[in-house]
Amino acid sequence: MEHFVVGVGFCVSIMLSGLIFTAHKLGLFYQLFHKTETKSPRHGGESVAEVLRSHGVKYVFTLVGGHISPILVACEKVGIRILDTRHEATAVFAADAVARLSGTIGVAAVTAGPGLTNTVTAVKNAQMAESPVLLLGGAAGTLLQGRGALQDIDQISLFKPLCKFCASVRTVREIVPTIRKALAIAQSGTPGPVFIELPIDILYPFHLVSQELLMKNSPKGLMGKIVSWYVQNHLMNLFAGAWETKDLSPLPVDIPHATDDQVQRCVELVSRAKKPVILMGSQATLPPMPVEDIRKVLEELGIPCFLGGMSRGILGRNSPIHIRQNRREALKEADVVLLAGTVCDFRLNYGRVFNKRSKIIAVNRDKTQLLKNSDMFWKPTVAVQGDAGSFLVRLSKGLKGHRCQEEWLQSLKAGDISKENANRVKADEKTDHHLNPLKVLHCVDELMAEDSIIVADGGDFVGSAAYILKPRGPLRWLDPGAFGTLGVGGGFALGAKLCRPEAEVWIVYGDGSSGYSIAEFDTFTRHKTPVIALVGNDACWSQIAREQVPLLGSNVACGLSFTDYHIVADGFGGKGFLVRREDEDGLCDIIKQAQRVCQDGKATLLNVLIGKTNFREGSVSV
Repeated sequence: MEHFVVGVGFCVSIMLSGLIFTAHKLGLFYQLFHKTETKSPRHGGESVAEVLRSHGVKYVFTLVGGHISPILVACEKVGIRILDTRHEATAVFAADAVARLSGTIGVAAVTAGPGLTNTVTAVKNAQMAESPVLLLGGAAGTLLQGRGALQDIDQISLFKPLCKFCASVRTVREIVPTIRKALAIAQSGTPGPVFIELPIDILYPFHLVSQELLMKNSPKGLMGKIVSWYVQNHLMNLFAGAWETKDLSPLPVDIPHATDDQVQRCVELVSRAKKPVILMGSQATLPPMPVEDIRKVLEELGIPCFLGGMSRGILGRNSPIHIRQNRREALKEADVVLLAGTVCDFRLNYGRVFNKRSKIIAVNRDKTQLLKNSDMFWKPTVAVQGDAGSFLVRLSKGLKGHRCQEEWLQSLKAGDISKENANRVKADEKTDHHLNPLKVLHCVDELMAEDSIIVADGGDFVGSAAYILKPRGPLRWLDPGAFGTLGVGGGFALGAKLCRPEAEVWIVYGDGSSGYSIAEFDTFTRHKTPVIALVGNDACWSQIAREQVPLLGSNVACGLSFTDYHIVADGFGGKGFLVRREDEDGLCDIIKQAQRVCQDGKATLLNVLIGKTNFREGSVSV
């Protein structure tokens, strides 16, 4: 525990600022205070744990630090499982995955200073993916902030641009109401991360804090008395009312909804459409509407659907209305396009992919995302700021009995079949070296369990996997989202395995991206959360090289080595498999063996040496 030292200059500045109470008032307050808070063995970490438990939080992800130890100890005592990772970013990624799969809040707690700065990328990813994550951060003591204490920086300013809500708790009594407020804000409107800073002196018990404040290095004489008096006053304010009974229940969550007039107008547009399509984004899977209900509604509508982000798999593996290929061509023909939580950013070429004659219905909880680039390349016919899942349910009720024209659906499905057949032919081609990555992915897709969850973490290999691997059901695909972040694999897989312990969880890694979180095999081993990692190892950052080399004539910084990632997995307590070209005939048997090892409780890694193909030729990374 750090030392709380208050110098002479500080005392003088306090006197000059007029913060001295009268001795009479101080004496009365101290007598009352001394009989209650000072005698209690409780600490602020218990208040954190109580409010989290009351909100149904099951897991807290962390990398331990002295600033936050009371939170972790208290959470464990009330039955909240603590999962410590090998990097703070992984802790936030895991919390993000829990939020996505559980429909509630994901929680991470990290120590002050570098502990928090290590989470910045993961917090920004949660913001752009619209995941409700609570980040709890330690901080220097309230008296020492800004005075050069250990790991003391302006953390609030750092996280304000990244979070919907930021707060620094200044007294123990503020812990519960601040966390309740943060949790509601995180899940309201457009979900996103929130940050609460918890200084060390509001988390530890009174007797420890007072020892540090009152008995260490105090000046002598009159100045010492003034310092002691001021610090006692500060202590009383820190702990006053700390253990009074407080409401721990969740606050209401505010979710925007479409108006009846907006829904009716959209019913009319869709009912007249000859060639409608639905583009589903991650936001369509958010609570309050259960994903199974949304699946049923989409099947009732019968409109061809392109699925992206967390909506992948919502229609199962082989739905007749799920169209996987030729999206650009379909959008050029469509007369009505429904953007259900989908944003007109780079993924839709900023809106330039639409037919100028198309009627576009855009539904999004966030006004900025709803109208993104509408001032330049496209215009919504109807723009609905509301929940996409609830909107689809109401639209379906208004279209009761209406079905999309079968000819339109069949033409799109025929394009799907043609493209997938071509992919299978390409998978049978021999590469110059090692295994054909498409063959590997097709084999994995055939053997993957029906309850599998796929975590996508990489560039070129994962881009190919998105075309080949078919999620079996709703909420069975996890990718970073719009930020395109590498390094999500270990954290997403950890969170997924906790939410669905019986499921087969796959991390699909590029060899480059695997380096970010392969150390989490240690976490999988220690916390008995076995997953399967598939590393497409071509000794290259191929997504970058595919454009850097032809455009700029150099492969600088793109080359890697055919590293023994399988041995790294072994070293962290997992089981690694090396898969080479000579193993091609037994490829499926090796995958089955890895699945059996995982079922027996060991995290496994398939280090698959792959060659180059021209699949996805022309795709870019910027």
